[in-house]
Amino acid sequence: MTSQPTLTEAEDGPEEPGEPGSGLQAGLKNRHLSMIAIGGVIGAGLFVGSSSGIATAGPGILLSYALVGTLVVLVMRMLGEMSAANPTSGSFSAHADRALGPWAGFSIGWLYWFFWVVVLAVEATAGAKILEGWIPAVPQWGWALIVMVVLTATNLASVGSYGEFEFWFAGIKVVAIAAFIVVGGLAVFGLLPGVDSEQAGLANLTEHGGFLPHGAGAILTGVLLVVFSFMGSEIPTLAAGESEDPQRAVTKATNSIIWRIAVFYLGSIFVVVALLPWDSQSIIDKGSYVAALDSLGIANAGQIMNFIVLTSVLSCLNSGLYTASRMAFSLGQRGDAPGAFARTTARGVPRTAILVSVVFGFVAVFFNYEFPDSVFLFLVNSSGAVALFVWLVICFSQLRMRKIIQAEAPEKLVVRMWLFPYLTWAAAAVIVFVLGYMLTDTEHNGRTTVLLSLLVAALVLVVAFVKQEVTARKALAGED
Repeated sequence: MTSQPTLTEAEDGPEEPGEPGSGLQAGLKNRHLSMIAIGGVIGAGLFVGSSSGIATAGPGILLSYALVGTLVVLVMRMLGEMSAANPTSGSFSAHADRALGPWAGFSIGWLYWFFWVVVLAVEATAGAKILEGWIPAVPQWGWALIVMVVLTATNLASVGSYGEFEFWFAGIKVVAIAAFIVVGGLAVFGLLPGVDSEQAGLANLTEHGGFLPHGAGAILTGVLLVVFSFMGSEIPTLAAGESEDPQRAVTKATNSIIWRIAVFYLGSIFVVVALLPWDSQSIIDKGSYVAALDSLGIANAGQIMNFIVLTSVLSCLNSGLYTASRMAFSLGQRGDAPGAFARTTARGVPRTAILVSVVFGFVAVFFNYEFPDSVFLFLVNSSGAVALFVWLVICFSQLRMRKIIQAEAPEKLVVRMWLFPYLTWAAAAVIVFVLGYMLTDTEHNGRTTVLLSLLVAALVLVVAFVKQEVTARKALAGED
């Protein structure tokens, strides 16, 4: 087992600019971090995947989003406590390495990296479909290639380039959802002039079979359908290590997670189910947000939503590539990945980590086009439960890290988990319950997702323990 640095020895922030290999640099401005924090919680899954949740749970899907949102708030509070005390590009992986041991940091770091390179393929394909619909002269694979190349170039230029692109991508998402909530809310309460709102109103929440038309059990099924759309809320804690004031950035992102989820998730879904009956066929045919816009008589609603979804896809791709590369960089720094991953350019860009992540993303894109129902389906399912694994590791890491921080640097506890340790244990129990409930879900591939994700996690754990054993033997041999 390798020795772990004490908290006071750990990096408090990025190294100073210098020659190649000098480390990451503080290229993200406060406005970048603020928008990354706000927009990071809004994924394309919110726009695309909410219709299946509404069809499954009816208006009760609001409770599903509220339950998952509460869980994410608790997990982010734990992560915020650790990251404010020790901002690092490895975020929860570095904290797990410190709190639980090298095996934990190695395993969750590589699983997280795997998750995001698969996401690169999923989002690149989704964006390519929209772009091909607009400009069919370029084939879908061509658009996927163009999108990946452009965003790779952006990330290779500097962390500031990533931040600037993400600032505008996230800004468009935020403005679009805010406008949707305001306009839709006015229509729900009959305050929007020139709109036929006969079918809109709060009555849609209780009519058409009631608030829970499929029973209380549908709330849990809804949880399974929406839980993965929240992945990405942890990105600000990874990006904070390259910001001007890491501790302030983490604290601000952690404290704002409650209103971000309440407004963007609960607010927008509330508007959808209040504008239209939950069982409206248009929600299934067009998607929940397009159907809601159509009900307001907004012209070209489908194309407007396609633009917003494309922006979300590009944002997710941009952040996914950034996140995967920074996790690979952190793994390289800790000796859990090839040393080349930890080398940076004069601008503080981990070029090798970015390029390797992109190569695997391209391979996944190839599998999506050539073997969509076999290899790519396996990749998607085997990475599907990683979000829950990450959250669980954050819970157990925080239980240990609180004691370490209190013993070594209590002044760094500027963010504290509420009702510690009770809420931490409660959150861990809920995550385990959700994983267990997924094993009973055969209708939405929940069981397949968990089993395949556990298989991949087990393989990574085996590699982690073998590596740890080899390292320990080398250390003993050196002492002899």
